[in-house]
Amino acid sequence: MSDAIGEVRFGARADFPIGVEEELIVVDRGSRALSHTGVEVLARMDDADADIDGFAHPDTYSALIELASPVARDAGEGVAALSALRARVHAAGGTVIGAGIHPDGAFGDVVHVDEPRYQRIVDQVEGLIKRTPTCALHVHVGMPDAATAIRVFNGLREQLPLLQALAANSPFWHGRDSGLATARAQLFRGYPRAEIPRAFDSYDDYAATVEGVVETGGLPDYTFLWWDIRPHPRLGTIEVRAMDSQSALWSAAGLAALVHGLARAEAHDARDAWLPREVLMEASFTAARDGLRARLPMDGVLRPAPEVARAALARARPHAAELGSDDELEGIERILAEGNGADRQRAAHARGAMPALLDLLVAEAEEPYR
Repeated sequence: MSDAIGEVRFGARADFPIGVEEELIVVDRGSRALSHTGVEVLARMDDADADIDGFAHPDTYSALIELASPVARDAGEGVAALSALRARVHAAGGTVIGAGIHPDGAFGDVVHVDEPRYQRIVDQVEGLIKRTPTCALHVHVGMPDAATAIRVFNGLREQLPLLQALAANSPFWHGRDSGLATARAQLFRGYPRAEIPRAFDSYDDYAATVEGVVETGGLPDYTFLWWDIRPHPRLGTIEVRAMDSQSALWSAAGLAALVHGLARAEAHDARDAWLPREVLMEASFTAARDGLRARLPMDGVLRPAPEVARAALARARPHAAELGSDDELEGIERILAEGNGADRQRAAHARGAMPALLDLLVAEAEEPYR
């Protein structure tokens, strides 16, 4: 294939395997302020003698750590691996929170990791990337072939506003309520190629589009297309990238299970008509602003987000059951009953201002899964 895409590995693993990645914010144990010590924590983790599956990496910002599960059979297995990795972070002296952005981080309080990929990102978007670190939850689902990957990609695009509303977990920025359920989503929209792309007619249509964007932008490859969802040919997956990072692992597990079930549902769906990009971008903004109080498109009309979520659960559940991820869907039921991360953050702030909010995020991040 082309230099922009490289090796294509769809079908490398059978039965829709899943991988879960989370970007976590490193904070000072005492003050809960941003701590630019992620690289040091990772170095201590490397030195530790531990036999844990999964991966821990630096990210663009020194105040971030990225944790990634190994390829897993189901959402529970993937998130259990993240739980073990979090335990290693804590054992190495790191304190982390999961949120779209640090609720109280000062504008411009950033340090960038000195690695070639991240320096290239800084060179591209220097003025934007100096604001505050942003953190997302990414879910990969393995695809059996390229044609199925595009069909799933096209269909899952329409679920992005709902997933964004369920996962919204960054209502505060720079110490103030932003008025948004996910400030991260709108901050990230400022970057180039950070959008919901159009549906593609075929894999060749996708590949030709990527070629054009990479060439026009002078980009190294397709991984610099920061779409909310994208085919990832080198890994053989579809990657959903629209969700805020979660402190509570039960919430991350629910979201991963919903993506897993919906991806398989889309693989078995024969439809060939898709909502336009413009409609989805507008729904995405509504979800980012209103969270679970958003009204989102479903069957040609606008419905309350919880109603859209119930329909998505009904569609995903039989597929999630066959994949082994159905128990984790209880996390979505809990979000609908108790609120998403944005709701929990605002409730904690109402009880005890910013210290109570930050304490909540630290406590949730330290709670093991299962």
